[in-house]
Amino acid sequence: MRVIFIHHSCFLVEVDEKVLIFDWFDGERVDGIHFGGVLPEYEPDTPVYVFASHKHQDHFDMDVLRWAKRYPKIRYIFSKDCKMSPRFLEKHGFSADIAKRILYVRAMENYELEDLKIETLRSTDAGVAFYVTTNGASFFHAGDLNDWKWEGAGDLVNGMMASNYRTQIRRLAHKKIHLAFVPMDPRLGEHQFAGIDYFMRHTDADYVFPMHMWKDYSGIKEYKKRISNERMAERIVEIACENQIFEIREE
Repeated sequence: MRVIFIHHSCFLVEVDEKVLIFDWFDGERVDGIHFGGVLPEYEPDTPVYVFASHKHQDHFDMDVLRWAKRYPKIRYIFSKDCKMSPRFLEKHGFSADIAKRILYVRAMENYELEDLKIETLRSTDAGVAFYVTTNGASFFHAGDLNDWKWEGAGDLVNGMMASNYRTQIRRLAHKKIHLAFVPMDPRLGEHQFAGIDYFMRHTDADYVFPMHMWKDYSGIKEYKKRISNERMAERIVEIACENQIFEIREE
């Protein structure tokens, strides 16, 4: 398998002949910050699956629908909050047929799309997180499912957040996860590692990619220094820049 960190929370996974793309958005969409990730191009007959965990501008971009012109086998798996009516799509220059390529998903449900099995978790912010299996491989993309502890939010609010997050992550406790993509947001200050630390201690994901770091990757090394369990620390993948490529050994 090959993984490409595109930018922010967008990852591309090549698994056998398939390409899975999670939470892509154009790098100029977010005010005040430029993301420079670039997607590679593939042969037109490549099966491409595009996931969007929710409609926040740093996770979803309707321009992904334009990729259907290049990839006739492309399919879209969007959280229900991204739903667009046929009239809305037509207004933005899309044919009515594009809607047939989109599977809208709800939290806490199971779906099958061709030979992908998709389980959704409930985000602690918006939309869903994805647990996807295909070709004997399994992937978890958290979207905005995280332990969002904010300074000033208060113990009650932060306590409820932690409880809701842990309830969702426990659903993954006995699942095989080859690749996981989990938030490590520096805006949370001293709480930056709360969510990913709980995830690391309660799942057995082989490779864990921190994300949602707003181009500040310094927290990854800092977190790894705090982990006393060497084998656990080795599961954290160190990201240094956008468009970084990782070759993953298949066990």
